[in-house]
Amino acid sequence: MRPLARLRRRPAAAPGLWPAHLPPLLARLYASRGATVIEQAQPKLAHLLPPDLLGGLDAATKLLVDAIRADRHIVVVGDFDCDGATACAVGVRGLRMLGARRVSHAVPNRMVHGYGLSPALVDELASLQPDLLVTVDHGIACHAGIRAAKARGWKVLVTDHHLPGETLPPADAIVDPNLQGDGFPSKALAGVGVVFYVLLALRRRLREQGAFTGPGPDLAVLLDLVAVGTVADLVALDTNNRALVSAGLRRLRAGQGCAGLRALIEVSGRDERCLTATDIGYAVGPRLNAAGRLEDMALGIECLLTDDIGQAREIAAMLNEINGERRAVQQQMTEDAERALSRVTLDGASAPVAICLYDAEWHPGVVGLVASKIKERLHRPVVAFAPSEPGSDSLRGSARSIPGFHVRDALAVVAARAPGLIDRFGGHAMAAGLSLRADAFDAFHEAFRGHAQASLTPELLQADVLSDGELSPDDFCRNIAEALRDGGPWGQGFPEPQFDGDFEVLNWRVVGTRHLKLELGLRGRRLNAIEFGGWNGDPPPTRVRIAYRLEPDDYRGGDAVQLVVCHREPA
Repeated sequence: MRPLARLRRRPAAAPGLWPAHLPPLLARLYASRGATVIEQAQPKLAHLLPPDLLGGLDAATKLLVDAIRADRHIVVVGDFDCDGATACAVGVRGLRMLGARRVSHAVPNRMVHGYGLSPALVDELASLQPDLLVTVDHGIACHAGIRAAKARGWKVLVTDHHLPGETLPPADAIVDPNLQGDGFPSKALAGVGVVFYVLLALRRRLREQGAFTGPGPDLAVLLDLVAVGTVADLVALDTNNRALVSAGLRRLRAGQGCAGLRALIEVSGRDERCLTATDIGYAVGPRLNAAGRLEDMALGIECLLTDDIGQAREIAAMLNEINGERRAVQQQMTEDAERALSRVTLDGASAPVAICLYDAEWHPGVVGLVASKIKERLHRPVVAFAPSEPGSDSLRGSARSIPGFHVRDALAVVAARAPGLIDRFGGHAMAAGLSLRADAFDAFHEAFRGHAQASLTPELLQADVLSDGELSPDDFCRNIAEALRDGGPWGQGFPEPQFDGDFEVLNWRVVGTRHLKLELGLRGRRLNAIEFGGWNGDPPPTRVRIAYRLEPDDYRGGDAVQLVVCHREPA
């Protein structure tokens, strides 16, 4: 069911002028990713874009200063994913550091309130008697909820990074780098990055008003949370985001992360001393996200706000257990999706250009993961739906896309051509969410696939595996593997290095039920390799061409390295 991917090498780039201490391999990798100087390749906090460039901060900081001065009750309203949870923790911690004494937090329950600041959530928040709501990682599409809050006399500050619709909500202030006309150069800030910038601007305003005798509280202590939310939300790691993530990783590696993140790293079996963005994406982020997918993200936020390491470990253990349940649910749903697709022609001209999936038994908190898995396997835009709650006639969908097909804009086109078909939608180029009636699924499927058919070219539908070329036999060593690991952060928009080459298969075995452990030969060297999910029932050929990552093999220790196979084909 997986279309054949094409292995291609990234074009060579001019080497540029780099410091003498930088390994030539890293210089080549940085140049191929568009970096021309060390400040772009390894940015520091000193290179951060200044808050002055971000629109809406004057109104936002005035609201916050007035609330702090008058000792008003500020409620930070988070979201039920990792970005929303870390943004909520940054908002609460940061406001308290800057002098706010009455700060609470809230987060919608996916099954009870739906997405964002909804009228149902506003009704529940009334018991807290807030004076000012601060939304983080949402709000730009929450028109009804913000109207309900304003009707109760509350002030509302929206901090978000999602794309706005045709009209803006009636908030008292909005900070979103993706607002039309906003001059902030980095449109890739995650929700947690936006609220961090709001805090930077707030500290400066308070300092100018004489609130601090010195420069004020060190907000850099929040960057561990900023790093985790930024990486987990899969926003592009442009120079500005890499500066934020690098600083956060340095704190985590030094054992200076908050108690909750340290406990999550511990329970995931990772070594915080050499933590990477990949560890955040595959180990820390999913354990936080699991709370919002299957339970209540309030548990995840509690983990991030506690300073008691014992309590943090207890909560992290619960989150780890929930994540195990999430994996089981996801596996079952993915198998359901694959069975449904087994009857669909996926090769040649008759292959569908977009996939829409729905099962009445699916869980709405996991459809995004299913859409992502099927998208990766088929290299097609995928939208997966589940009932918003058991027995409901309302569906919640999650879309994942491929390069060249802006899925949020695609939903906007469908909504404009068929008014009333989609109840609500929002998101980004590569991921979006929506809701619609169950009886509208077929019409949506037809409209979405029709738009994709008109928009996607055969070239865009071709899956490419991009390689950074071959490594020499001498490069398969611990020093190079550690230089690659520590040369990041790597991630969305600044991809982790992977290489290609032809190898002899000297030995192989199946690990677990799905993974393939390989011993490969290259010019007299024997190399250990693993291909996660690589066992399909057929033995590998005697010679293979692979794309791979080179990593330190911490399991074996010492000077051991291993190749993590990302793509395999006969040589």
